[in-house]
Amino acid sequence: MVAGHLQEKKGLFYMVLNCKDEEGKRKPKWIPTGLTVKGNKKRAEALLLETRVNFSRLLNAAEEETIVEQIIEKKPVEEPVDLGPLFSEFMLQWLAMMKHQVEFITYASYHNVITNHIVPYFEEKGLFLKELLPSHIQDYYQYELEENGVTTNTVLHYHANIRKALKHALKNDLINTNPADKIERPKKNDFVGSFYNKQEINILFEKVKGELIELAVILAAFYGLRRSEVVGLKWTAINFENKTISVRHTVTPVYFEGQEHIIEKDRAKNKPSRRTLPLVPAFEELLLRIRELQALNKAICGKSYCTDYEEYIYLDKLGQRIKPGFITQNFTKTLKKNGLRHIRYHDLRHSCASLLLANGVSMKEIQEWLGHSNYSTTANIYSHLEYSSKVSSASTMSGVLVF
Repeated sequence: MVAGHLQEKKGLFYMVLNCKDEEGKRKPKWIPTGLTVKGNKKRAEALLLETRVNFSRLLNAAEEETIVEQIIEKKPVEEPVDLGPLFSEFMLQWLAMMKHQVEFITYASYHNVITNHIVPYFEEKGLFLKELLPSHIQDYYQYELEENGVTTNTVLHYHANIRKALKHALKNDLINTNPADKIERPKKNDFVGSFYNKQEINILFEKVKGELIELAVILAAFYGLRRSEVVGLKWTAINFENKTISVRHTVTPVYFEGQEHIIEKDRAKNKPSRRTLPLVPAFEELLLRIRELQALNKAICGKSYCTDYEEYIYLDKLGQRIKPGFITQNFTKTLKKNGLRHIRYHDLRHSCASLLLANGVSMKEIQEWLGHSNYSTTANIYSHLEYSSKVSSASTMSGVLVF
């Protein structure tokens, strides 16, 4: 078999065959493949092997020379196949574009998923955007589930990023179809949060009384506020005259490229999250005590007192605004210290919902109280609680009715 190899030239593959002239001297012949270097190595190798096999049937160098000339003459010089960017490169290009189209919190989420998970995987595969098939995406999801042990919800989050990026590619005629629309998505794993009953909540209230964590516990367990809403609560949100609390402002930590960024917003998560709740007497008394304590701390600390966050309610002794991470960490420590059953801080919102249900509050009213974007969200999360409430009611009624 005649020897030969592939040679790269101006981004294209060429076959170089070790032929000889009439005098028996080595005379390499270059045959264009019409294939670009990126993504076509296996195809070029197969073409080279096929060409070399054809030469194995030649009896002498003269015939070999003739056949080579015939191959060169008959084979049309194909235009390089433009496969566009690698899929991994496209995802980074899309990410750069989204930086100026979405809020920083959303962009940071995209950035984390794409740069830390999607790009490393597909970069190693060397797949071009136009070569991407549903099976490639499906294999990636399976890899994340089996090798990295992520949850199906996490995979669905990755899928949302990939599908949205490919939707942009389809819209701009970079691909003919969106392969992400054709894959079998893993089933969403519905999370059922834990919660405290009325007795456990009252014990918790007693244990945190007078502690810095007290405000966070009450706002989450009684009012159902999110952590970002607790930290973002301002004095202007409290109407002592009309006895109302308005949830409008949020403070959220965002981790981007190894650093924490605190994002302040004069609006809640979504329109339904902007809600007004009644100011109950017990909580009003707590707020008045907090306001007096802040004035006292400011007088004692003097110039050492931070005045940057005076509009906020949740401050430490030096006037610094409480960080979101403080709430999560110290809530866990408080439960452990007092021998209370472990739940997440966010589960206090579930506890709030369970107590509302137990007291006959409708699911629609709970949706409005917690600030969910739609009724289905509330129903999906708390349907099990609603059923438990019905079972409890049935048990109570069975003790009254005689069949």
